[in-house]
Amino acid sequence: MSRRSHGLMAIWAEAQRQQQRQQEAQRRARAQQQRDQERQARDAERAMARMHRERQAAYRQQREADARRRTEELDSRVAALTGLLAEGCRAPAFSPDALLRPERIEEFAPGALATPVPMPDPARYQAPPGSWQVGVHRDRAQGEARARYEQDWYAAQAAESRRQSQLAAYRQQYDQWAAGTLAGIRQHNTGITELLSGLRDGDPDAAVEYFSAALYSSTAWPEGFPRQVTAAYDPAARQLVLDWELPAYDIVPAAKYIRYMPSVDQEKQTARPAAQRRALYRDVLAQSVLLVLRDLFAADTYGTLDSVALNGFVDDVDPVTGRPAQVYLATVMAARSAFDTFHLAQVSAVECLTEGLRGQLAARPDQRTPVRPARLPGDVGGEIVAHGTDGEPDLYEMDPIAFENLIAELFRAMGMQAVTTQRSGDGGVDVDALDPDPIRGGKIVVQVKRYRHTVPPTAVRDLYGTVQAEGANKGVLVTTSRFGPGSHTFANGKPLSLIAGSELVDLLGRYGLRGRLGADAPAGPAAADEAPDHNVLGMNWSGPVALDVCALVCKGTSVLSEDHFVFYNNPRNPDGSVRMLPGFAPDRAAMQVRFEALPPDADRLVLVAAIDPQVNPDADLSGFTDARIRLLDASGEELGQLEVSEGRPGETALVLGSFRQRAGGDWDFVGGGKGFPGGLEALVQEYGIEVA
Repeated sequence: MSRRSHGLMAIWAEAQRQQQRQQEAQRRARAQQQRDQERQARDAERAMARMHRERQAAYRQQREADARRRTEELDSRVAALTGLLAEGCRAPAFSPDALLRPERIEEFAPGALATPVPMPDPARYQAPPGSWQVGVHRDRAQGEARARYEQDWYAAQAAESRRQSQLAAYRQQYDQWAAGTLAGIRQHNTGITELLSGLRDGDPDAAVEYFSAALYSSTAWPEGFPRQVTAAYDPAARQLVLDWELPAYDIVPAAKYIRYMPSVDQEKQTARPAAQRRALYRDVLAQSVLLVLRDLFAADTYGTLDSVALNGFVDDVDPVTGRPAQVYLATVMAARSAFDTFHLAQVSAVECLTEGLRGQLAARPDQRTPVRPARLPGDVGGEIVAHGTDGEPDLYEMDPIAFENLIAELFRAMGMQAVTTQRSGDGGVDVDALDPDPIRGGKIVVQVKRYRHTVPPTAVRDLYGTVQAEGANKGVLVTTSRFGPGSHTFANGKPLSLIAGSELVDLLGRYGLRGRLGADAPAGPAAADEAPDHNVLGMNWSGPVALDVCALVCKGTSVLSEDHFVFYNNPRNPDGSVRMLPGFAPDRAAMQVRFEALPPDADRLVLVAAIDPQVNPDADLSGFTDARIRLLDASGEELGQLEVSEGRPGETALVLGSFRQRAGGDWDFVGGGKGFPGGLEALVQEYGIEVA
């Protein structure tokens, strides 16, 4: 091969090597680029994943925060409902001055029209000094300046004339408006003065208008509460009768709290327990009723109201007709004298309404269980005479027939059909009444007793026999005196109602009728002529356990003093109205009580039993069974038996029950049942006695 061919092969080989190196470099570059792209893709994926996680975490935090916020809103709404009455009591009371409008008129404000149009300044229209113009040219310039000045002056004068004309017209419009507004304010204030004058004079229209305004303008109510009222005023009884709309059941939140569930990306509401929601709703209704009474009595600066008959209702549908109807869930007749003694910000609303004011509150307001109002606004009218004045008839001295007619009229005023039977004093039926209520109504037989002494239990037994003989649904015994514990014990659980003298006077007043108990008759049981009788409480039980039976003379849940704790070491209270007696067959313990001689500030006699630690140091009350209390009169005749709770293992002291004084002075027995494992010491500490 020639030298030249060797050179060509070398060149070709070098070219091949160069080409291979270039291809290898390109391959490496492509691989590096691919690795870089893959790395960038992985970095982007990681960034996207990190961003997604961050977004998910932020989203979850947002949803959780929103659930917490909504739960806090639910808690806030419940807190507002719970504190409705206390918060409402802090709101300012309505005042008659709030109805008056101040005689203040917005001052005249003409705005730009108050500024005169500026006149042109002649100095601005002079030829500038040192002007090169001379002779005819200067004269021409001065003439032109004077012409411009005159033109601007006339234009300014025309503008000022228009301003003054517009200002005068605007002032005239203002004066007319101000005069009309002031006349309207004075006319309104004159009307308010006449309204307040009518209110002081007991005018029904004025009373309704004034107290309706007080309710509508009250700042005590939170958002979402209705304000619908229908009212009438009874000037003779000095009583406002009104229907007031109460909030519906949905005012109480159905949900208790809200939680976010990230697994399903949904919110979960936990329902408020039905019993809790129903109890809160009843409390809201009671608070609403008390708050209306508070607003009315607080606004009564002229002493127009002696009492208020308030019926709370909700709008619903009559299940029979399918038409809209008002369902009454609460009703109360509140006397101002009693209402003013309450500290509303601290009361339990339900107990204050039902026990303190003797009102009615639906047991199941969530199911629209109605109550029956004693008096409606539509019932006000006709000849209504005030009670409590010197001109009222003395019920003790009233003719027997007139007294029976008065009782019949009272039942008619309560919405029943009633007639006298003209058989007064024969122990039979004095008044026949028919209650038209389709559920609780029916035939009622009424006996009246114009007594000055305590009605004996035999009269109550005779009434029950008459109810059975007449086939009546109910029996009512009305007296000018009072009933003893034996009468209430016999009537308990039977279709009998006992109306004592003080309750009778109250009912007469509520329904606009007349009657008083003697010229100087004191309130309560001391109005009797004879000395109070005593009762004997004989206690017995089965089982071998030995017990100490004791009594506490209390006001509410607090014993009056340590001397009013009657037990084996203190066998009588200071006035001797409660005494320990030795047990006599068939009773294992006994106690003498003169109910009408109990201290005036006592309203409760609590009976308790405890293990005798000396006889049965290791025993408990599981052996205390078949327990009962026999109620005896002074002669030893049994008037009735009271059942009490049995003992439970682990307990060594038990509240047997308590006699509680009613508004009319009578005493009812209420069963107990609360046990204490710490013996008598723990029990008496519950009633305020300190044990050293």
